[in-house]
Amino acid sequence: MQSFLSRCRNLCGIGTVLSLLMFLWAGCTGEATQPTKGDVYVYVAVPLSGFQANAGQTVLGGVRLIAAEINARGGLMGYRVVVEGLDDESDSEVATTVAQRVADDVTAGKPVLGVIGHLNSGQTLAAMEIYKDLPFVVITPTASEVSLTQKGYRNFFRVNANDAVQAKVDAEFLRQTLQARRVAVLHNDDPYGIGLAAAIIDHLKAIGGEIVLRIQVQVEQRDYTAEVSQLAQAKPDAIFYAGYEVECPYLRHALVRAGLDMPFLASDGCFLSATIDESDGTAEGIYVSAFGPSPWTAASSEWIAAYQAVEHRNPDTYSLNGYVAGQVLLEGAAKARSLKGADVAQAIRQLEFSSLLGPISYDANGDLRTPTIYIFQVREDRFVQVYPES
Repeated sequence: MQSFLSRCRNLCGIGTVLSLLMFLWAGCTGEATQPTKGDVYVYVAVPLSGFQANAGQTVLGGVRLIAAEINARGGLMGYRVVVEGLDDESDSEVATTVAQRVADDVTAGKPVLGVIGHLNSGQTLAAMEIYKDLPFVVITPTASEVSLTQKGYRNFFRVNANDAVQAKVDAEFLRQTLQARRVAVLHNDDPYGIGLAAAIIDHLKAIGGEIVLRIQVQVEQRDYTAEVSQLAQAKPDAIFYAGYEVECPYLRHALVRAGLDMPFLASDGCFLSATIDESDGTAEGIYVSAFGPSPWTAASSEWIAAYQAVEHRNPDTYSLNGYVAGQVLLEGAAKARSLKGADVAQAIRQLEFSSLLGPISYDANGDLRTPTIYIFQVREDRFVQVYPES
């Protein structure tokens, strides 16, 4: 089943280039092209500064695009969707402060439809302690820690697979595709890295893998002299790394310079251009798992042009995640014919449509029923999808 927005695109047979949206949408539907009932706010709580700023900005860009599309056809039930970015700085204490600001805005009477965020599991877990009691929906574009959807939240959803799904796919890729039995698992000291590492170790053991080494490193660590020495002694068939793009390229660089060229699979946190750009030419050949396809292969040229018109930059890794997270929120409100959080959450649980990230439908906890993990390989300084085969 397609969303209303997708059906109209297909009916018109035309893309979504932003400069044409208002004209085209009026031609498709005959609806007014100007919202008339006032504003409703969608906050995008992601890192907009610091080491993960680019990732957060790509999410924000995706949400801005879906809001622009909705506004161009008269708004959400006549309301103009206003998107505001909130910088959590990839810090859980800051994320709590951000969440409290949103709570204060709600108390002051600001019409908040929902929050898209946070990018990371640690910040999402911290902020949900406040969001869980507020009358709106929270949709993370990328946070994957399994427990997020096991805490009984009634207003929380995600548009990405969780780490149990990622660990299973990645473990099978290591064992079956890369033929690795003896695996070294490294991870950062973030809740995301710790949890994912534990999950992949369990899956590897279950399918005949042997963990020859497990090492925890620090977020933003740059020097891997000690770790390289341990890996040289362990002689694994392959290395799995659970962490972020601020560690991955430096770890890869250290490995290659030490002559350790065994297969290297990194987690979704490394699926950003910085993994290639900061590796000093050593990223070639590494594998990276991801929660979505590349915008350049999954989206139409019209979608790309519309994104560029809104953001004045190209889409990147999580632009699709931001777009689809916003789409779920706005589709839920439209289906509910309500801006009330409980109504929107109930409607989201009944959604079923095809998106740029694949099928959207939810279980009772807010996880996707059919999540997909993608695996890319760096070839000639770009990510090329190798799983699922395109």
